[in-house]
Formats: sequence, structure tokens, C-alpha cells
Amino acid sequence: MLPPELERALVEQLIPALYLERVAARSTLAEPRHRLRALSRPLLEPLRHGDHPLQALPSAERARLEQVAGECTDRFQRSSSGVEGRNGQLALHHQGRHRLSDRKLAALTAVHNYHIRRADGTTAAERFFGRAHETLFTQALQRMPLPPRPARRRPRPHKPPYLMPLAA
Repeated sequence: MLPPELERALVEQLIPALYLERVAARSTLAEPRHRLRALSRPLLEPLRHGDHPLQALPSAERARLEQVAGECTDRFQRSSSGVEGRNGQLALHHQGRHRLSDRKLAALTAVHNYHIRRADGTTAAERFFGRAHETLFTQALQRMPLPPRPARRRPRPHKPPYLMPLAA
């Protein structure tokens, strides 16, 4: 059990700052990444000062609290109305009422004709042509070009602990 001022610091400062840092790390554009990190800095700075109650704790205890705060941050996920609640159900219902694009319609047709099987194990294409065909996956592999090699990973810079005290 933590004292109230430490619990408040974790809930109101450390966890939100760690969340902003994690969102910034996932951002592909530099501008939002810098903006999010700038938002997390003022939350972290008071926690690093020597007069803050967190700094009075032993370093092992600070590291444990930082780890627990990081786990709490990882469990929190932003959600949108598209995946939860009444608004999400309405959005899915509304989405199904619109015209399908030609590409999506062609893809759904291919899945229906070459992948979906009846109880007797035949597809619509097998019944239409009167003979078996290769699986949809095999056909896609034959027609699709191989993807390019992935980009080389950049080394990640070493990050010091978030609760490291500031030099006076």
C-alpha cells in the first residue's frame, strides 16, 4: 500500500507520462512524436527532483514502481466508438448498408468461388467447372509478386529510467 501522495503521483503523473512516451514511440511522424514527448516532460520533471517523495524511496523500490506503472500503461488501450458500445453497433450496421467497392466485391467473389466449401467438400468453382482446382492460397502465391526485403532496423537509443533524479 502506497502513501496517498505517491499513489497520486503514479496515477496523475507517471502513468500518463509513460503512456504519452509509448504513443510517441509508436508514431511514425516526427511532429506528433516530438509533441507527445513534450507533453510527457512536464509530468516527469517533478518526479525526478530530489525533494519529491518518490526520490526518498530506495532505487530498487523506484524501479519496481516504474515497472508497475509501465505495466499499467501497457494494459490501457485507447478505443474508438467503432469497436464498443451502441455507437459501434450503429456504425457497423450503417457500414453494411453502403455499396461495396469493385475491388472488395471481386475479392469476396473469389473467396466465395474458390475458398468456401459445402458440406460435401466442393467449392462453387469445382461444381461449375466439374473438376478440382488449386487452393485459393496457392493461386494467390502464384499470381502475387514477392514482397520487397524489409528495411534494416535502426538501433534504438538507450533510454535512462524515467525516475532518475536530476542533477542539482
